[in-house]
Amino acid sequence: MLELSMTRLHEATVVIYALSVLLYFIDFLNNNRKANRIAFWLLAFVWLLQTIFLCLYVVKTGRFPVLTIFEGLYFYAWVLITLSLGINRLLRIDFTVFFTNVLGFIVMAVHTFAPVQVESHALAERLVSELLLIHITMAILSYGAFTLSFVFSLLYLIQYDLLKRKKWGKRLTRLGDLSKLEKTSYILNVIGVPLLLLSLILGLQWANIKLPAIPWADPKIIGSFIVLIAYSIYLYRKVRRQVYGRTLAFWNLGSFLIVLVNFLLFGSLSGFHFWYS
Repeated sequence: MLELSMTRLHEATVVIYALSVLLYFIDFLNNNRKANRIAFWLLAFVWLLQTIFLCLYVVKTGRFPVLTIFEGLYFYAWVLITLSLGINRLLRIDFTVFFTNVLGFIVMAVHTFAPVQVESHALAERLVSELLLIHITMAILSYGAFTLSFVFSLLYLIQYDLLKRKKWGKRLTRLGDLSKLEKTSYILNVIGVPLLLLSLILGLQWANIKLPAIPWADPKIIGSFIVLIAYSIYLYRKVRRQVYGRTLAFWNLGSFLIVLVNFLLFGSLSGFHFWYS
């Protein structure tokens, strides 16, 4: 019972860490200080839990946790979180903080969902299944964000066409303001990209545990990375290249077509995405 409770706490820590990374990503793109503050305190809570777990482990084993690869990963994740908190509070280098936390999340996910460290075989299998559940949930949430973003971009193009042809009326006012449509579409992609990235990290960890080797040539894996790249280019063009309007909206529509192809076609061609046993 105690082992199961500790496992649940570790899983909750990963979820909180994922939310912190998402908020740091929003701050990284938009210089959103409110998101940065919330992300910092979430990360501080993760650090507190990790420190408690670390101390309990030291008390239980009577030694420092660095003698095995999994112990080393845990301590490494704790060090990365500690450094990230220090950089965020003292140096305020947001670029470094974001990417340090992405690496920290990868290390924590590998450690938390590795069944080798779990004594009970049944609990280990359950842990792997829950890893898959979190992976799928994050992927679906990211696809949901991309779908809504697609809708807002489509409405933007319809509104733009109505304005260009001077088709005034109730339909024009009901569609919303062009700048608001574009901003909402962008915000949804800002949420979707890190969710998809975190989902891919967890998915690769699941594949590493359940499969003899990660099938990098699998259509679903390739398609997922193409989706991530397409939306990352969208964000890059928006933030760095200052691309706006119809050009960005059409790029968003094209990216969503890749999402549909990946979800409907590549999913059916995948050799393992429906093999969960």
